[in-house]
Amino acid sequence: MKVNVVLGLQWGDEGKGKIVDVLTPAYSVIARFQGGPNAGHSLEFDNKKFVLHTIPSGIFHNNVTNIIGSGVVIDPVILMEEINGLKQLGVPVEQRLLIAKRAHLILPTHRIIDAASEAAKGETKIGSTLKGIGPAYMDKIIRHGLRVGDILSPAFRDRYETLKQKHIDYLKQFDYTCPIDDYEQQWLTCIDVLRTFPLIESEWVLNKYLSESQKILAEGAQGSLLDIDFGSYPYVTSSNTVCAGACTGLGIAPGKIGDVYGIFKAYCTRVGSGPFPTELANETGERIRHTGREFGATTGRPRRTGWLDMVALKYAVLISGVTHLIMTKADVLDSFESIQVAVAYHIQGQVTRQLPFEIDKPIEPVYKTFKGWNRPIANIRKEGELPVELMNYVRFIEEETGVPVKIISVGPDREQTIMRS
Repeated sequence: MKVNVVLGLQWGDEGKGKIVDVLTPAYSVIARFQGGPNAGHSLEFDNKKFVLHTIPSGIFHNNVTNIIGSGVVIDPVILMEEINGLKQLGVPVEQRLLIAKRAHLILPTHRIIDAASEAAKGETKIGSTLKGIGPAYMDKIIRHGLRVGDILSPAFRDRYETLKQKHIDYLKQFDYTCPIDDYEQQWLTCIDVLRTFPLIESEWVLNKYLSESQKILAEGAQGSLLDIDFGSYPYVTSSNTVCAGACTGLGIAPGKIGDVYGIFKAYCTRVGSGPFPTELANETGERIRHTGREFGATTGRPRRTGWLDMVALKYAVLISGVTHLIMTKADVLDSFESIQVAVAYHIQGQVTRQLPFEIDKPIEPVYKTFKGWNRPIANIRKEGELPVELMNYVRFIEEETGVPVKIISVGPDREQTIMRS
């Protein structure tokens, strides 16, 4: 038995929450492998919308174990707010959720460092969600961090105070003040509640599940083009969002990885700063934003929009060894007479089909134009009923990437999903 992986292939917001929710009935374990509460995985069913930030997207299903893996960074306050919200909906979270002891904690002072650092960058800011994600990973890398398992130690409070003081000293370089007293008290209260949850050594648990032939789905956050190593650096997140992150974030050997499901929108979006070669800063871009309700699930910020970028998509497929593609938000393009796709970049007099190292240089996309289907598809449930123009678009993507598109999403609800044979 192997672990299948779901990840985003663009700059995040591809619809991973919905797809994991749709795929969950075929699995007994859903394991989140990286990122933190900067993620916002949206799910819709029974005419209701739910947004998850830290908890895996299989939490609404009976008889499914959900694991927050070691590669995740956790803010106890945000996690408890999420847990309480689910409990109010009748979801038995304690029975379905396991938390890795090796996952790192986001401290109140991490949030202040995040805000102070971003403010100091001025016009060069990266567009952080200000959730303390980067500073938490920074402490992890320099071996200062506190982990979930540390809250069980009698010395935890002393270790917390020591790290907090390091942060206070670090903040002296910034002309930035933000009291933490109220948030800190809430944070410490949530730490007490966190101790009551099943805290596990997830690498042992997951490998035991594999030996028992249980089916596991690894859930990624953000998108491949935000990967700390292979994304549009420095406008990236602080973790590995590509398939390799599932190995390091869960303690799974590379040989244990099975199918890799890569999710992409029928167009592109991006939140925050950073290069975006196909961005449409015009009426067309605004039309896509309005139709697709492109506003951040975590921040509420309007997303930048643009045409599908095949150069970037093929790069993401390559890096993660994607075996199946999943297209979301195809319905957003229903009313377009024509659709464009970037198939190459024109950079300094040369044409390339490879994503360059310096993606922030002036890039002129080379577009291929497709005829739009120009009719609504949200109520279609069978592949054979989809417009021929849409299927031409899909087959082009398959030919370019060499990977089949196995699922087409035609709306936000879990029922608005077409599984292709």
